Amino acid sequence: MHAIRHHSFGPADVLRFEQLADLTPSPGQIRIAVEAAGVHVLDTSIRSGAAFGLGPAPDLPVIPGREVAGTVDRVGEGVDKSWIGRRVVAHLGMGGGGYAEQAVVAAERAYPIPEGLDAAAAVAAIGTGRTASAILEFAALSPDDVVAVTSAAGGLGALLLQGIRAAGASAVGIAGGAEKAAIVESLGAVAIDHQRADWSQSVSDHGPYTVVLDGVGGTIGETLYRQLSSGGRLVRYGWFGEEGNAYDDPQRRVIEVLGPPIMSRLAEFERAALAAAASGERVPLVGSTFALRDAADAHRAIEARESIGKVVLVVGA
Repeated sequence: MHAIRHHSFGPADVLRFEQLADLTPSPGQIRIAVEAAGVHVLDTSIRSGAAFGLGPAPDLPVIPGREVAGTVDRVGEGVDKSWIGRRVVAHLGMGGGGYAEQAVVAAERAYPIPEGLDAAAAVAAIGTGRTASAILEFAALSPDDVVAVTSAAGGLGALLLQGIRAAGASAVGIAGGAEKAAIVESLGAVAIDHQRADWSQSVSDHGPYTVVLDGVGGTIGETLYRQLSSGGRLVRYGWFGEEGNAYDDPQRRVIEVLGPPIMSRLAEFERAALAAAASGERVPLVGSTFALRDAADAHRAIEARESIGKVVLVVGA
């Protein structure tokens, strides 16, 4: 099989397209002939060596990626052979292995791809979608809420805007550039282009907000936090840079989503995300696709904030 590996930490150039031995599923596992693999901002920070999420630094060389979709072509001992030929999607966990033509995972961790979803959308739902499900639950939105969303034209932001609409709340999406602002508007939200000189004034004009959904932090997160109404809440699920903003106003609380609050419920959030995608309530926006061998370009697009929607590697392209 072909796969992307990196043998050292560093810039996107360390990602190599290599030929490796085919995988053999262990007892209880299935092997997936991968059609699509998800790319996440965390992949870029692990590759660079800057941060490793909730786990330790991986042993090198490593195949990045944790979200895959495709067709089961082989099963391990103890797995019903009826799995063979099924189109499935799975999250591989922090061990990685997604940027490849084959992936193995415990059969119990795989889900049938819902009818009407292609492999790329299913990959977006299993990873980014499960995070969106958790954020929306913790945010506990009502029709009275006015909600600001950062990185609103990204894969996660697009799902959150759809969830806000489903809750009957009002949404304001922060995005960079006219193209991304147009996507935010197409999803039923007021768009604020943070590349414009007057963006902070626009944030103020459309506030105050009862809820901020923030995965960016920095100046954008701080500006939105200042526009929270008393009693409002900021739901935080990540940030760019080495550390997040520090907030200490008891009247505007911060709810942390990532880590322990959701770890014991990942399967629940995965099922919810796939169901929402299949029903049309929260359909993933796959706006940036790359061939497997071009994974380095995918990482560069994320790091330059040039990507739109979920970034996906299309295997075989």
